Amino acid sequence: MFQVQRHERLLSELRRSGAVRVSDLARDLGVSELTIRRDIAALAARNLCHRVHGGATLPAPARPAPAARRTGFTIGMVVPSLDFYWPPIVAGARAAGAALGVNVQLRGSSYDPEEDRRQIARLVDAGQVQGLLLAPSLDGDDADRMIDWITRLPVPTILVERQPRRWTSTPRQIEWVRSDHELGMEIAVHHLYEQGHRRIGLRLSDGSPTSAYLLRGWRRACADLGIDADSGDAPTALIVHSDPEAIALAQNCADRGIRIPDDLAIVSYDDEVAHLASLTAIRPPKNHVGRLAVEMMVSRLLDGDRRPTQGVLVAPELVVRQSSLSSQRGCRVRP
Repeated sequence: MFQVQRHERLLSELRRSGAVRVSDLARDLGVSELTIRRDIAALAARNLCHRVHGGATLPAPARPAPAARRTGFTIGMVVPSLDFYWPPIVAGARAAGAALGVNVQLRGSSYDPEEDRRQIARLVDAGQVQGLLLAPSLDGDDADRMIDWITRLPVPTILVERQPRRWTSTPRQIEWVRSDHELGMEIAVHHLYEQGHRRIGLRLSDGSPTSAYLLRGWRRACADLGIDADSGDAPTALIVHSDPEAIALAQNCADRGIRIPDDLAIVSYDDEVAHLASLTAIRPPKNHVGRLAVEMMVSRLLDGDRRPTQGVLVAPELVVRQSSLSSQRGCRVRP
């Protein structure tokens, strides 16, 4: 593939999902990762993309709108990873920031609470941010202590793809915006049910903050449809979190002569790379979550305590491909 063709493909993927990964493009295009990094560097030099660790995101517009220049806010953003799930969220936040005249200072952390605290403290101690968008680790016994610590920070905060308990005995309640993963799972179960499946299994990623939401959504949907979630019978359909695990499962099925979707239907949860294996997927609204987080923070900074505390859920979408369609139903396949 010529360089211009690679550039067109790279930009097309950026417009489609808001972010790309070097490893995925290299595998998809049949070239080395070094070649893709050079392509990204060339496009970044022309301000056609923004380089991040492991890939690229859409660039922020060069000039903010005139009305937005009056805000002049700087918002800190701390995310646990700059790879895989988070680039589209970061891209959405940057795009909203550019439209509103807001500078977004990005820091990568990890899934370790102590590292989260260090990165957050550095932003606050620098005295340059008026608000914070945070995605801290809220697992285990440290969750309540982390929430209490965040509420005592001197600037307003909004959790991104995280949610505290409905009520906490802290100095102030924390705002949040996240994908409605429970609803996404319900959409997946109902889709498979409509394809004729009554034994629907679930495979979750160990240690993912999303897994608890997905399990609740799966159990709720099964109960609504009268499906025995604990029957132990071999499933005719599986919902798998996330794409790499779903693709590996599909490859394993092919090696064992199990036909997809005739013998086993598969729905992946994330839709980062599910299209590479023609897998039906639930796509969380990552780009919109990032945009909405910045818009909520600007509203908070402008209105102060006059605006009520908000918690916002954003619905995922179902992207139907070949892996879940029953041939007897004659359903259309979304490309």
